[in-house]
Amino acid sequence: MGPEDFPTVGDWVLVRLPAHPTDLATIERLVERQTVFVRKAVGRSTSAQLVAANVDWLLLCMALDGNFNLRRLERYLAVAAASGAQAAIVLTKADQSADLAAAKAEVATVAGQTPVIIFDATRPDGLAALEALMQPRLTYALLGSSGVGKSTLINQLTGSTNLATQSVRSSDAHGRHTTTARQLLKLPNGSLVIDTPGMRELGLLEADVDATFADIQALAAQCRFRDCQHQSEPGCAVQAALAAGELTPERFASYQQLKAEQADHQLRGKARENAKIERMFGGKKQMQAKMKAVRQKRK
Repeated sequence: MGPEDFPTVGDWVLVRLPAHPTDLATIERLVERQTVFVRKAVGRSTSAQLVAANVDWLLLCMALDGNFNLRRLERYLAVAAASGAQAAIVLTKADQSADLAAAKAEVATVAGQTPVIIFDATRPDGLAALEALMQPRLTYALLGSSGVGKSTLINQLTGSTNLATQSVRSSDAHGRHTTTARQLLKLPNGSLVIDTPGMRELGLLEADVDATFADIQALAAQCRFRDCQHQSEPGCAVQAALAAGELTPERFASYQQLKAEQADHQLRGKARENAKIERMFGGKKQMQAKMKAVRQKRK
């Protein structure tokens, strides 16, 4: 059994109630998930860490201060694309943006068809666009690094100050881990929202890099060779777009990094499965050899 076999926030389970009120209930069965957001466990491990399940919308939060990072956003979009949930980008701390129009234009270059919503906690109507998106009986999960303002956003949605907030470090605009556990909250309009701790690391385990970089995939389809590596091959449409300034080197480098990371995790996962099978059959062979030796001694 792995981490994915155990319940996570957003899961539905069937439970057996205890005979005595002071006893604990027993989970009998985990209801099949409709969607699941998974990341690689922090560190060198290749195991999965479930973030949230049965989410209708993933709200990918990025602040418009020193936290602004298009490459990180591309990573979130790739993981979100494989989750089965719809995704929206929420740009927080709009009041701290030196050039809001320029920031929105930059995000548009990586967002594709993903909706982009601006959140400004300092304005009375700063939450209007997000409130219009959130519908009753749907579940929304807020994802983002520490300090992007997820707890502040939820406090605004609930009209309370129940979730603690902290200021970011002035030196690098990085946040502190104020939220330390995931929780599901019901909003006044009937929608459900999941608050998650800030992520300092989002390793790719299940991701759709090609969907996130559909522009590069479209260019690759025009390459002369089907197995083009987009390096120095003649007739490479990707290299032509780079030379013409139609594709930025930063976005292409991000694409290559995420593709390599995804391939590496897939290879490690396959190696782990092969080792597991080898141990299983190796143990079986050892047992058969021992039984054969016992039978020979009896003869």
